[in-house]
Amino acid sequence: MDELAPILVIGLVIFLFLLLSSIVKIVPEYERLVVLALGKYAGTRGPGITFIIPLLETARRVDLRERFLEIPRQTAISKDNTAIDIDFLVYYRVVNPKLSILEVENVVAASLNIAATTLRAVIGDIELDDVLSKREAINDVLRVKLDEVTERWGLKVTRVEIREVEPPKLVQEAMNRQMSAERERRATVTRAEGERSAAIMVAEGEKQSAILTAEGEKQSLVLRAEGERQAQVLLAQGRALALEALFKEAKDVDEKTLLLQYLDTLRAVGSSSSTKFVIPMELTGLANRVTAAITNPGAPTPPSSTNGSNGSAP
Repeated sequence: MDELAPILVIGLVIFLFLLLSSIVKIVPEYERLVVLALGKYAGTRGPGITFIIPLLETARRVDLRERFLEIPRQTAISKDNTAIDIDFLVYYRVVNPKLSILEVENVVAASLNIAATTLRAVIGDIELDDVLSKREAINDVLRVKLDEVTERWGLKVTRVEIREVEPPKLVQEAMNRQMSAERERRATVTRAEGERSAAIMVAEGEKQSAILTAEGEKQSLVLRAEGERQAQVLLAQGRALALEALFKEAKDVDEKTLLLQYLDTLRAVGSSSSTKFVIPMELTGLANRVTAAITNPGAPTPPSSTNGSNGSAP
């Protein structure tokens, strides 16, 4: 008996520990205990320390945190009879622990199956182009429809995200060709727009250059005309001053002085290399005047003949 005593003590301690652990439950903040007493719903308990009567009550833990279901790839038929492979995620959380335990055997498996069925129904009402381009709208429709079904199970579907949409290979190749053609079209349009803009800029530059050139020529002509006008004015003023000075000096010169000047002019003309020259008066008249001036210095020089004659000498 003494040898069995320690074994009995150890067994008793283990029994008491198991009994205590089945009675006392520590429930975290994110969990709840759905308690059934003799098979009937006895309430939802937690968080904190909760006591369960052994053999009379059973408890099921329910996680209230938001979780997600990864829906495996599903093949759906679009409205235009195109097979599409789609996989997506469903985010949900339990808002009523009682319903999630009492209304469905396995809420996760049930949600998974209903999500796949709902996806096929939604895609069947949408054409392929809309499936590829309107993912956000499809996500909203799936979320609303799933939420309507899972609400009676105590679940709240918070978000649905389509991860990948894969059309058939032939359709995908046709889409790739269409995208390539669209990119080429955009490149052509962009290139044409660039060339048009460049041509406009070149024409505008040539226009501005022509305007500036014409303006420069105009200013140059104006300045040149103004310079010529001022030169003509100055030249005329110089000639007028020269004539005025010459007139002042010449009015006191007698006819003999003028005659000497005339003779010097004739000598200069005769010594030139020209073979033909014009004499504005008769040589005989000039000779008489020169003779009279030499023989009678004090007498007035006889007037010259008014009928001048032109002659030529070799």
